Amino acid sequence: MNKVTRFPAHTAADEIDLLELCHGIWQQKKWVLGCTFLAGVLGLGYAYLAPREYQVSSVLRPAAINELDALNRSEVYKLPPTDALNKVGAQLDSYEARLGFFKSHEDLFKAFQKTGQSLEQSFEEFNRNSISLSLPDPKKADSLSSYIRLELQYPTGIDGVAILNGFVDYAIDSERAQVGADLKVIVNNRLNELKGKIDAARSNYETDKESKIAKLLEADRLKRAQLEDELVALRLQMKMERTNRLAELGEAISIAKSMNIRTPTTPSSMADASRGGSNQVMRTEVNNQQIPMYFLGTEVLEAERTALQARTNDDFTNSRVAQIGKELQMLQVNREVEVLKKRGNEDIFLQDVEPLRAEVARLRSLNIDMSGLKLVTIDRLAQEPLAPIKPKKPMVIAMSLAAGLILGLLIAMVRYFILARRPFAGYSPPDDYSTLPRSRSKDTPQI
Repeated sequence: MNKVTRFPAHTAADEIDLLELCHGIWQQKKWVLGCTFLAGVLGLGYAYLAPREYQVSSVLRPAAINELDALNRSEVYKLPPTDALNKVGAQLDSYEARLGFFKSHEDLFKAFQKTGQSLEQSFEEFNRNSISLSLPDPKKADSLSSYIRLELQYPTGIDGVAILNGFVDYAIDSERAQVGADLKVIVNNRLNELKGKIDAARSNYETDKESKIAKLLEADRLKRAQLEDELVALRLQMKMERTNRLAELGEAISIAKSMNIRTPTTPSSMADASRGGSNQVMRTEVNNQQIPMYFLGTEVLEAERTALQARTNDDFTNSRVAQIGKELQMLQVNREVEVLKKRGNEDIFLQDVEPLRAEVARLRSLNIDMSGLKLVTIDRLAQEPLAPIKPKKPMVIAMSLAAGLILGLLIAMVRYFILARRPFAGYSPPDDYSTLPRSRSKDTPQI
């Protein structure tokens, strides 16, 4: 009768003897070595057959202070070296600037353009995966640590050095052109502002001059009108005086005729004549009273009346008429107005514009050609790399060997546990029990 082989019951909580486990794995060392060798071969093949990727970098630092001194001393555009570096960095990081360089140098980017992709799609992949910009730690405020590093990763067949150096030059030239354009706009705006102020001063001058001329002419018209009114009134006065004089003469003539006075005489002479006498006497009469006109006699009075009646103009009888005529003649032309109107270069008479003109002359003398402006210092140009950065052969081979070793150990452990548990699953034991692990149980199974 055949005896049934009985094995002791094992549970999942049985302890694993590490020595037995290591012994079991060592007995399957062929699997471990085989997996390690296979993984190493695959890693070696990948390391030597995978596409190479290279990396180049360029470092920019702030320009020297003297490079930007002329621009900063213009008092129009302030650009410290650190700000200039930041502006160039913004250009390097600008999507528009990168796309512009990509479009303008398509021959350098042919390898990045894939079939079925538009130019923008190819650039988007290049911009996302190939180029990167790094800055120093913002916590460091030392200007000596200010820099910008631009890195480019590219596969074999691409002229990465030309791309990176060309893009750096393109960004610097773009920012230089932008600075030149900004400076030109600022200078033009300043000139327009100063021109506006000078024009305002000129307009004020013209207004003041016209106002002054108007006031002078108005004063002349008023003076002329007053003089003409005075002349009319004076002539009327003289005419009335002549009329009154004629009336007085007529009355005196009638009195002289009645008194039979033909020639000029005096009251004393008439008294002596009435007394008679042949003695000739010379008298000197002192009298503070005015002698009546009729004592002049009819001959004199009639002669004066005849002259007054024949007079057509009384102007010569009053010196004020001649003076008024003189003043009216002088008012015919206002020399001050004439001089004001004949000014040739009126700008020299403008007030408070000398500083404005000096500023205009200074701005026009500024050199706004920024083609030679050095915004940054290229501390390091991109150079041809000595070795690719991908794949890293030693690391790939080491990782492949490590992965193969781990895989081999896992396979060995799985086989160990499968072989160790197979008898309890109803399978027949192997012929060679030496390959099985030793049991920790004290009971030896019987066959």
